[in-house]
Formats: sequence, structure tokens, C-alpha cells
Amino acid sequence: MKKLVILTGAGMSAESGIRTFRDSDGLWEEYNVMDVCTPEAWERDPELVNRFYNERRKQLYEAQPNNGHYGLADLEKDYDVQIITQNIDDLHERAGSTKVLHLHGELKKVRSSRNPNLIYDLDGWELKFGTKADDGSILRPHIVWFGEAVPNIEPAIDLVRQADILVIIGTSLAVYPAASLLHYAPAGCRILLIDPKVPESVRTSKIEFIEKGASEGVKILKEKLATISDL
Repeated sequence: MKKLVILTGAGMSAESGIRTFRDSDGLWEEYNVMDVCTPEAWERDPELVNRFYNERRKQLYEAQPNNGHYGLADLEKDYDVQIITQNIDDLHERAGSTKVLHLHGELKKVRSSRNPNLIYDLDGWELKFGTKADDGSILRPHIVWFGEAVPNIEPAIDLVRQADILVIIGTSLAVYPAASLLHYAPAGCRILLIDPKVPESVRTSKIEFIEKGASEGVKILKEKLATISDL
């Protein structure tokens, strides 16, 4: 069974109503990103950061996977599918995908503000500010903020190196280190990019482009994969 590695970004969840700050000049749901998505913001005003992520979590509970999410889950019937996502939502899992690696953390989890390996599933959308981890530190969102290391980048690189087919969906390939994953695809790996707005910086003959949104793009992807005789 061929190994299909899929890298997804914010455009994957846009049709589910999950907004990205990149849609509005550095504002995410009317917040300045630097006020809520950095370690410095947490140090300066942890209550604001906590409230922001509570709002994002509440929004996620109201969102549903879109046809693109379900289409990717359906590919597991015919391929060894591994999803690497920049998204912090759980829409891939809720659609039925069984192997999902989150590069930037998970919105429905929280962790110790002292020990990044002390992670908890949060029951419901609200993290009451001041709730403590077992080590006595205040719980913070289990999110990789700007300026923090990305612990899952090495496992992601390993997965891309094994790919027979690499599919990139809904990402501008502007956020590093995630954007660098493209360069680890092995020789002979077929690369496809699904996005209605393909950045000029990634236009190359090595990549096949499907210039559609996630749901329509995944439908076209499935049709293309089905017609490739050597898969």
C-alpha cells in the first residue's frame, strides 16, 4: 500500500468556519496575534491569552468537519495515509482520520506552564484561569506559540521522507519550520498542492496544482489518484 502523506494548513478548515489570522492582516478574531500567541503575551497577560483560547475552543465545539476532511479520511481505504497538520483543531480526527500529527499543538488539550510534557485533555471548552497542573504550575493552552520550538517537526520530517505521494492542502507555505517539509520529499515522490490561491513562490514544475478549496480540491485529488496506474 502506497504511503500518502498530507500536510494541511488553515485553508483545510476554512470551510468549517475556522478562521485564520492570515485572513485579516495579522488579526485573529479581532485580536492582534502578538497579544495572544506568543510566550511574551502569556507572561504579560495570561488571563487575556486564556480567554482568547477559550473562545477559540468554544468555536471549535460548534464547528463540524467539511467534505474535505471526510474525503481525506476515506482515502485510508486505499492508501497508508498520514496527516501532518498545522491546525490546532480536531476536525481531521472527527472526520475519521486515524493518523494525525499536530505540528502546532491541540486546542482541546492543556499543559503545565513549567513542563511541556505534562499534558491533559480538557473536558469542555473552558479552561478556568488559574487551574493548576500536577506540578503546581498554571495550566496553559497546549499550543506552539510564535517563538517557541516545534517538537513534532522531526517526526514530521521522517514521515515526509517516507512518502510516495505528498499532498499539501490549504497552506501558504510561509510558516516555518512547517514550510520546509516540502523539501524532504524523496526523489520520485509525486507532489500535489491544493489551494485556491497558490503562492508564486512555490510554483514549480515539480508540483501539480489543484487551484480549488479543500472540499472540491480533495474530490479532484481522489479522482486523480484513482487514474494513476502505478499506484
